[in-house]
Amino acid sequence: MILGLSGSGKDWARVQGQQYAQLASKRWIRFMLHALAALSLVFVYWDNGPALVLGLWAAGVFLLALHGVWIDRSLGHCDIKGLTRLAYVHHTANALAKGLIWGAAALLFAPLGNTGANAVAWSLVALLALASATSRFSAPLGSVVFSAALGAGWAIGLAGAQEYHLAAIACFTGLLAAAVSIESARGVHQARVAELDMNESSEVVSLLLREYEDSDADWLFQLDKNRRLRSVSPRLAFALRRELPEIEGKSFIELISGNSWSTGQFAPSLHDLAEKLKNRESFSNLIVEVTIKDERRWWELSGTPMLDERGEYTGFRGVGSDVTQQQESSEKIAYLARYDTLTALPNRLMLHEAVSDALRYAEKWRTRCAFLMIDLDRFKAVNDSLGHLVGDKLLAQVAQRLQALMGEGESCGRLGGDEFAVVIRDASDRARTEALARGVIERLSEPYRVDDQLLYVGASIGSAVGPRDGKSVEELMRNADLALYRSKDAGGGEHCEYEPSLHASAEERRQLEFSLRTALKRDELVLHYQPVVDANTEELVSFEALVRWISPEHGFVSPAKFIPLAEDTRLIVPIGLWVMRQAMEECARWPAPVKVNINVSPEQLIEPDFVTTVVRALSGSGLSPERVEIEVTESIFLKDAHVARKALEAVMALGCSVALDDFGTGYSSLGYLRTLKFSTIKVDRTFVQGAAQENAESLAIIRAVVAMADSLGMTTTAEGVENAEEAAMIRNLNCTKIQGYHFGRPMPAEEARQLMHRTLRKTA
Repeated sequence: MILGLSGSGKDWARVQGQQYAQLASKRWIRFMLHALAALSLVFVYWDNGPALVLGLWAAGVFLLALHGVWIDRSLGHCDIKGLTRLAYVHHTANALAKGLIWGAAALLFAPLGNTGANAVAWSLVALLALASATSRFSAPLGSVVFSAALGAGWAIGLAGAQEYHLAAIACFTGLLAAAVSIESARGVHQARVAELDMNESSEVVSLLLREYEDSDADWLFQLDKNRRLRSVSPRLAFALRRELPEIEGKSFIELISGNSWSTGQFAPSLHDLAEKLKNRESFSNLIVEVTIKDERRWWELSGTPMLDERGEYTGFRGVGSDVTQQQESSEKIAYLARYDTLTALPNRLMLHEAVSDALRYAEKWRTRCAFLMIDLDRFKAVNDSLGHLVGDKLLAQVAQRLQALMGEGESCGRLGGDEFAVVIRDASDRARTEALARGVIERLSEPYRVDDQLLYVGASIGSAVGPRDGKSVEELMRNADLALYRSKDAGGGEHCEYEPSLHASAEERRQLEFSLRTALKRDELVLHYQPVVDANTEELVSFEALVRWISPEHGFVSPAKFIPLAEDTRLIVPIGLWVMRQAMEECARWPAPVKVNINVSPEQLIEPDFVTTVVRALSGSGLSPERVEIEVTESIFLKDAHVARKALEAVMALGCSVALDDFGTGYSSLGYLRTLKFSTIKVDRTFVQGAAQENAESLAIIRAVVAMADSLGMTTTAEGVENAEEAAMIRNLNCTKIQGYHFGRPMPAEEARQLMHRTLRKTA
């Protein structure tokens, strides 16, 4: 590092730059020394040496000396910019070249001169070497190579002239000059490094002082042995909101602890500060909760013990800063990361931690914990029909009710959307878990008052018990979700516990979904048709097109199993399009006026191009729109009702009729019956079967539906009629049409055509 051969980066460039920059100030003095020495050497050998060689040699010395001046001048600002490796090499190469040309003088002229001339010449060269060693100590490598090359050349030249004693002196002098250069450079280098470090430290101190002076929030504090304030600064007094005389000599802990001083109930951070002061321990960036004039603040403190010249403890000195704003921001960020902003309940992250803690507790004490996943029933209908603002207010009320049901060791949170969860730390009592689940369902199913509107939602719950149903958080939550899915599948409003068989159901569903995605391409779907007859004449009115799936892997798959799956995965859209085209093409082969009833999913209705697909199917089949009846269920009111209504109105404008299926079993909206001109209302089979068993409620519902349909100019179709007695009952209730096994099961297209031909022959 002293010679500059080792080291790199900013430190090397900075230190070497400081040294080499000194060469610029004495560059002309060095030039004059070389010039005078060269002229003197020419004079000494003028009588013995060839004039031409002497002149060329002297010219070479002059040129190298001038080149050295130019190099030294370029180094004048390297103390600021730093020394580059290229400049370092150039300077060393110039020094080596000058040493070699001076050494060459001995090889050229010493053999021509006598002992006296050689002695005088060497004296001049030795003085030049020593002058270089003493004046070029800031560039030690240049001085070393110059002295070494010069000494070696003269030692060889004088030895060749048989001046052995002078040769020995030349060799020794060259080594001495190199050693002097290195030793001089060592001291200069160390001094330079120390100076730079001191300057850097001074800059850091100055910067810190400027920051302290420019800051309104920082202050210095000093405590004596008894931890009382001494030499209080105005800034500290301002931070404590007191006058200087009030706090000088007062206990520092007492001043910042507020009421805690009398109660002894210190905040943990304040207790940590008191312990460090008591134990005389240094501390840095310690965040302390303090109370100033009954207001909670946060200070960041750093301090170190003070010792006198005998090494005895005299107190503490430190610096403090008010970081209340930053701390409150950090607390807010931490809160937002762990709590749901809408309901103020713990969010998914905090629930994850709660489940993890409950599993550890259960493992430690050999008990059980439980995780309940809650999903609101019919919430989407509220959200879609009344807007997200009303939905958010409803969720807030759900959270309040849920929180009120929590007991000791029980916590609740929001997973997201309309999903909530409950964590039971100790679920050893299964009855308590079941009672809590039933209580949640009952409480959340009670009516809600939001913006002067009475709203109803329900709740479905799936639960899993740890570590029996899962030893990890992810496994426990996944199994609770499977149980919840079963609860929703059962119609909602239920609590289902996890069972290992649910994994098989989930796997079956996954495999079904995979197969369903290729069912259309592999021609696995077929249409069956169920007849609909006139209730009075029993004449064939229409056929309802029903899709069936016969899978090579799964065999016959019930529509009750694959239709909901298709709706969940939105595969119902391409399947529904296929059904529409096939049904219309088949109906075009039937004799008029037999119609075809085509079921349409809510997912299809909200498609932007739904009406276009109907038009294309009609034009492609050549079927008259009057022979098509679109069947929809009440679930259309749970989707985007406005879009669905617009789509149905457009279909009616084409000439198609629209039937409302499963009326009374779901989300009934009499308002839509008034605004949408349905052609038919289909009475669900559950009411028909109930009426057949003389259930008064079912009979009343059918009569009400028939009366309402008559008043609105709509026909009615009773589903699920299985025998002649039920058919007679339906006629007595004045239903318009009948559909059921009594008149025909769903059948392939060929059988449907045969049935039509038989019916036509009977009526002919």
